[in-house]
Amino acid sequence: MKRLLIANRGEIARRIIRSAHALGLETVAVFSEPDAQALHVREAGQAFALGGSRSADSYLRVDRLLAAARATGADAVHPGYGFLSENADFAQAVLDAGLAWVGPPPDAIRALGSKAAAKALAQSQGVPCLPGYAGEDQRPERFATEAERIGYPVMVKAVAGGGGRGMRLVTQPAELAAALASARSEALAGFGCGDLLIERALLAPRHVELQVFADTQGHCIHLGERDCSVQRRHQKIIEEAPSPAVDAALRQRMGDCAVALARAAGYVGAGTVEFLLDGSDFYLMEMNTRLQVEHPVTEALTGLDLVEWQLRVARGEPLPLRQEQVRFEGHAIELRLCAEDEHFRPHTGRLLHFSEPPGARHFERAGLGGLRFDHALATGTEVSPHYDPLLGKLIAHGPTREAAIEHLLRALAQTELLGLPSNRAFLAACLDHPEFRAGQALIPFVQQHGPALRAGLLAAEQQALAPAGPALVWLARAPAAQLACPLERPLRLRHRDQVQSWSVGEAGQGVLQGRDPQGQPFQLGLQPLADGRLLLSQDGRQWSVRAVALAGRRWHVQLAGVDGWLEDASFEPLRRAGEGEAARVLRAPFNGRVLRVDVAPGQALLAGQPLLVIESMKLEHVIAASAPAQVAELLVAPGQQVAPGQVLLRLAPAQPAAAPVLESVA
Repeated sequence: MKRLLIANRGEIARRIIRSAHALGLETVAVFSEPDAQALHVREAGQAFALGGSRSADSYLRVDRLLAAARATGADAVHPGYGFLSENADFAQAVLDAGLAWVGPPPDAIRALGSKAAAKALAQSQGVPCLPGYAGEDQRPERFATEAERIGYPVMVKAVAGGGGRGMRLVTQPAELAAALASARSEALAGFGCGDLLIERALLAPRHVELQVFADTQGHCIHLGERDCSVQRRHQKIIEEAPSPAVDAALRQRMGDCAVALARAAGYVGAGTVEFLLDGSDFYLMEMNTRLQVEHPVTEALTGLDLVEWQLRVARGEPLPLRQEQVRFEGHAIELRLCAEDEHFRPHTGRLLHFSEPPGARHFERAGLGGLRFDHALATGTEVSPHYDPLLGKLIAHGPTREAAIEHLLRALAQTELLGLPSNRAFLAACLDHPEFRAGQALIPFVQQHGPALRAGLLAAEQQALAPAGPALVWLARAPAAQLACPLERPLRLRHRDQVQSWSVGEAGQGVLQGRDPQGQPFQLGLQPLADGRLLLSQDGRQWSVRAVALAGRRWHVQLAGVDGWLEDASFEPLRRAGEGEAARVLRAPFNGRVLRVDVAPGQALLAGQPLLVIESMKLEHVIAASAPAQVAELLVAPGQQVAPGQVLLRLAPAQPAAAPVLESVA
C-alpha cells in the first residue's frame, strides 16, 4: 500500500489524510462540483473531480471512484463513513480491481449490513435480541399481525438502514400503516432498499455501542463502549466514554457479545456493535461495518489512532494490542455541531465567519485535559443541501466527566459560527442540564426536555440581544446616516418576528443613550475591537459581540453563549407590508426536494394536518398546518427542488394563519 484514495469528503476525509500521511502514504482526494475548493481537496497529494453536485452523481458513483483510482495510480481505497462505506458491492468492486480495501470483507458487510441477517447471526451466538419480525413477507397486513404478536410499542426499521434513517416509533395500531410507508420511502431514497423489520420498542433505554477491531490473523478485541443516548431524530448529537451506566462486569459481558458477533461474521477492521441498554439488560440493535463518526471518543480514552489501525490491518499487519493490554484513561465527550436550528431543521448557506476555540487540536488525540476539533470549515465555506448538516465535532478529554463537560462548555462559548443557524447553543444547554450532568440522560432525553431547553434559550437570547441590537444598528448607520443632532432618534428592531421600539442618541463618542422598549433610560458603551468584535459595557459589566451583516439590514449576532438574528425595521411602516400575505402563504423553511403533496386546491385543513413532505439532507420532514385554513393554490409538485422562503402553497384569506410547523421524522 503506497497511495490511498479516500472515497469521501469533509472532515472524515481530512481525518484519514492525516493518519495516512503519518504512515508515509500518498493520498488522493475525490470531489464533487460543490466541493472543488474544499479543504480535503487541498490537503491531499492529488485530487480527482468526480463531477456532479448530488451524492448520486459523485460520491455514490462506483464507476467514477474506480476511474479516479486508475487515473491517479492509487492502490488502496478508504471509504470513510456514510456514502459507500457499508456497500458490499463497492468493496467487492475495489478488490476485483486489484486494489486494497480498507474495511471488512464484502461477505462480512453483507452478513451484518442487513439488520435482519445480523440479528439472526447474533442469536446463533447467544447475543441478546429483542423480539421482532424480519421476514420476506413485507405486506402491511403481515406487519400488523406481527406487531400484535410482539406487542406495542414497536419500532419500524429499514433493514439496510443506518444513521437514524428509516426508523419510526409506533405506539398504537392506527399509526403502523403510515409509519411503514414513510420508513419505506426514506429507506428507498437513502439505501436503495425498502425492506423493513419491526421489533419491540424500549421507550427509555440507553444507546451503548462497543468498538471492535479484528485483523486478518483471526485476532479480535474490543476497545470499550461509548454512550450515545442523547439523540434527535434517532441521530446522535452527544457521545461519551465510558458510559455512566456501564461498570467493568457489564463492559466485559457486552464486549464478549460484540467480539463473538464480529468473529462469527469473519470480520476484519474497525466495526461497532450497537446495543440498547435497559438497566443491566442489553439487546442488539445492529452492527455498523465501518468507522464511526464518534470514533475520536475512543481514541481519546485509549490513546490509539483507529484510522492508523485500519490502514495497518488492511496491509495485513496484526493488531498492535491484545485485549488485556487495552487501557482507558479519563473521560471523553464528543459534540456534533450541525447546521440546524433549535427545532432540528437543517439549513444551508455560506459560513460568513468561523473561529474555533484556542488550543484545539485537529484529527489527533489532544491528550488528557485537551480539546480536539475535527471539521472542514473556514470562513466562506458553503453548506450544501446535497449532504448531511454535520459541521464538525468537538471532543474534550478530561480526568473526570465533570471536567470534560466544563471544557466543552467553554469551547462552545468560544466557537464562532455565523451566517447560518447551528445547534451550538442547544448542545450547551444539553450539557448543562442537571439530568445530563448526573449521567442519567436516556434516549428520550431530547424529546422530554427539548421544549424547556428551547424556551430557556429563547429567554436568554432575548435578554442578551436587547442591548446589542441598538448598538449594531447605530454603528451600521454611522457616519453617513447620523445627523449632528442632540435629540434621540427612534429605532425599531425585529427579533423573531417581534418588533420593539427604542429611542437612541449619542451621548459622546462611543456611548449610546436613550430609552428601551419599556421606556426606561439606558446608557451603553461601545468599543470596536481589533479582531472585529464589539465590546459593550453597561452598569459596570462588559461583554463582547460578534456579528455579521446579512441581506436586508439584518445581522446574525453571537454573544454570551447565544445566537440570534436582528433586523432594522425602522424604515418599515408601523404595520409590516407583508404581514397580510405572510398569513396566507406557506414558505419552504430550507432547501430540499418535495417528495409528496397531501392536499389539493380548495381542500379545508385542520390544525396539525400534513400538507407536504420535503426531503433535505437525507431526512424526510412533514410540514403541517398549525391552524384551520383552506388551500387556495398549490405552487409545487413532487420531485421539485425548493429553496428557503419559496412559496409552496397559498391559503384562503380570512382564515387563521397556518404557519408551518415542522415535524422531523426519521
